[in-house]
Amino acid sequence: MPVAIITGASKGLGRALAEALAGRGWDLVLDARGTEALTDAAGAVSTHGTRVTALPGDVTDAAHRAALVAAAWRLGGVDLLVHNASALGAEPLVRLEELPLVGLRRALEVNVVAGLGLVQEALPLLRASRAGAVVAVTSDAAAEAYETWGGYGASKAALDQLMAVLAVEEPGLRVWAVDPGDMATDLYAAAVPDDHDPRPEPAVVVPGFLRLLEERPASGRYGAPDLVDGVR
Repeated sequence: MPVAIITGASKGLGRALAEALAGRGWDLVLDARGTEALTDAAGAVSTHGTRVTALPGDVTDAAHRAALVAAAWRLGGVDLLVHNASALGAEPLVRLEELPLVGLRRALEVNVVAGLGLVQEALPLLRASRAGAVVAVTSDAAAEAYETWGGYGASKAALDQLMAVLAVEEPGLRVWAVDPGDMATDLYAAAVPDDHDPRPEPAVVVPGFLRLLEERPASGRYGAPDLVDGVR
């Protein structure tokens, strides 16, 4: 069975993607900071009959990242690495003049440094896979200038660039930076708590992620329209 590591898998997009992959026979290593929520997610995912290892922890911790990869190795390797864990930098989001630098550092550590660290840890197993792939969940805030989204957007822009370079350096892998668009998630609610407009559930974009794995288009950046309308 193929094996995937998914960070930020206790809720939202991470959990929806885990359930979809398990339904297709993937074995999974799931990460999140909250033990209770992660245990609940793992229990739901494991009902599909695949092997699920849940490891609560912080992706900024090198020992935790090593434990995630070691758990995947015990399941057979790493065929897919999904870096979905994210930090906003401030909750709710604020203008740059008010952005606490400690918050910006946290966003960079979670969104960028931990993402690269996990790739580095998993790279030998990804190379050994017949279909190794990396998915980094990004945002349109990485490419557009939205008020109050500066710190988060800067971290995602840095992640995009790292993934673009990784794709050049590792032509044997597929490396996709994917912007799923605004969704009804706890992260978005924490970012903009006064925005009560309806947002799609994460499950809506999951078929697009699965399509990436099936069609394996060229490494690159893919946005919400690509996921809804089909990979181009």
